[in-house]
Order: sequence, then structure tokens, then C-alpha cells
Amino acid sequence: MGDVASLVSIPEAPVPDHGKAEWFSGADGVTLRAALFQPEGNPRGSVVLSPGRSEPIEKYFEVIEDLLTRGFVVLVHDWRGQGLSARALPDRLKGHARGFKTFLADHGALLDAFEARLPKPWIAMAHSMGGCLIMLALAHGETRFSAAVLSAPMLGLNTAGVPPWIAAPLSWTLSRAGLSGAYVQGGHYDPLGQTFVGDALTHDEARYDRYMAQLRADPRIALGGMTWGWADFALSACAWLRGAGRVERVSIPVTIVAAELDNRVLNADEQSIAGRLPKGRYVEVPGAFHEILIETDPRREVFWRAFDETVDQVAPREPLISPNASD
Repeated sequence: MGDVASLVSIPEAPVPDHGKAEWFSGADGVTLRAALFQPEGNPRGSVVLSPGRSEPIEKYFEVIEDLLTRGFVVLVHDWRGQGLSARALPDRLKGHARGFKTFLADHGALLDAFEARLPKPWIAMAHSMGGCLIMLALAHGETRFSAAVLSAPMLGLNTAGVPPWIAAPLSWTLSRAGLSGAYVQGGHYDPLGQTFVGDALTHDEARYDRYMAQLRADPRIALGGMTWGWADFALSACAWLRGAGRVERVSIPVTIVAAELDNRVLNADEQSIAGRLPKGRYVEVPGAFHEILIETDPRREVFWRAFDETVDQVAPREPLISPNASD
């Protein structure tokens, strides 16, 4: 890793204008990557964008453009163990974690490092695993955000037919019995060998292919299957959020946008959490797979409509002034 943080640019997905990548120090001094982008004109506020499991900053270039056109400063980051941030294990393809508190500390360090360059109000935006971690951060007392919009957040994990009452203690036990860094059963795969049909993450093949082209351009940003340590983190995090009185303390507007045909996370848990939030809202995208933000245009539009309805409450758009209006 060089001294200068960089972003992978390909013809199908160039780096958005007016931004660059930077390194910052995580909670325990590890090197993590973030990127900051500035809109044209005076910003309405800032969006802190947190990706899902395995996702690097580059996957969100189109989303960054969508946010810039809405007038927001955009800060997006690689979670530890993903993108070009420090990986937890020598095998870079293993998606690993050691509990959720380190992730939360990293997120706090990110906000501290960039706070002076993020005009208020702040909006938290996140997908899947990122949505789970943002909900955890809010429930643990992070008060700098004015609203949050979460895409298919991991508030309940699909354990592929294994009952949660078996999956949770199994992952807990194996991750403490010397197998934390081992792939879960059937979890090893080559991220560059995945297919549009096999993944079933989106109905938009062009957007899927664009992301695969980014991974091929720089395989260092790719990530493969999950370890028992990651499974333990994910199931424990979801269980923590189900605890009584925990999400109820989040007082800002939070919109949860779910995918009707999601096969990665559980919509019932998303709907339940939304109902427990004082200012929670649940929106479901008809016919969408898990990756709402790289879905087809009509499905993405459902997300962006929900986003705008939420953030317009706390970051109003500049009113249009008629050229004939009196001085």
C-alpha cells in the first residue's frame, strides 16, 4: 500500500469529480481508507455513506454522483477488512470480524477525522452490514446525525435454512474454539468468479457487470466469503439490536428501505426495528433483490424518493427563485 490513497477508476465507472481518497487511523491505529467529495455550490449538509459487507468505496461512485447532484458533501469509507482498508487476516479474501465494538470505534474515528470538513446537518446513509453498524452506533449514543436512511440493513441475517437458535451458538462456539478465522461451511468462493444469475443481488445486469469490472481492474478491493468470526459478529449484532429499549433511544428520523425479494437479510426484522424507532419508517421496494442501490432505475427511484422525503425534513433544498421575483 502506497503513501497516497487512491481510487480505482475505469471507463465504465470514473471517479466522481471534486473528491479524493485519504487514509485515516482507525480506533487501534490501523490504516483505513475514506474518500470525500464536494458538490457544486453551497452544500445542503453532508452524507456519511457506509457500505455493506465486502463492498469497497468504488462500488458507490454512482450513488456518490446521485448525492452530489442533491447538493451534499459525501464522505464514504471502507470498513476495516474491506476495500483498501487494513485486512484482519493474511488471506485478504476472508471476510472476518472480531465483534462490533471495533467497527463502531472506527466509525467514530472517521467522524472525528473529517468533522471539520462536514457541514451540518449530517445524514447517515448505509447498506446491509453498514446499516446494522449505523443502527448500533445510533443506539450506542452517536448524536451527530440529524437523520438516517438505510438500504436493506442487516437487522436480521438469513442463515440459509439453519435455525437462528442453532446458528448463533454454533458461530459463537466455533469462533472461540480456534476456528474464528476459518470460512463458514460452504463459505469459500472466488469473488471474481461470481455471476449475475448466481448472485441474485440485482435485476440490473449492466450495473452488476460494472462492479465486477471494478474488481477485475484492482483485485485488492475484492473480498470473498465470511469466516465464523464474521458470522458471530453479525448474529451477535442483530441480537443486541433486538434487546428491549435499545433502538427506542434513537430519536432522529430513520427510514429503512427494504427489498421485497431479499435473500440476504430478513425483512421482518427490518420492519420490526422500524416500528420500534420513535421516528422510524419502513418502505419496501417491490420486486427488488438485496442490492437496492444497484437495482434497475424504477427500483432505485423508490429508494431515492424515500431518501428525499426523509432528508428534506432536516436539510431543506434551496427554494427556486423566479427570475421575475421582486428584489
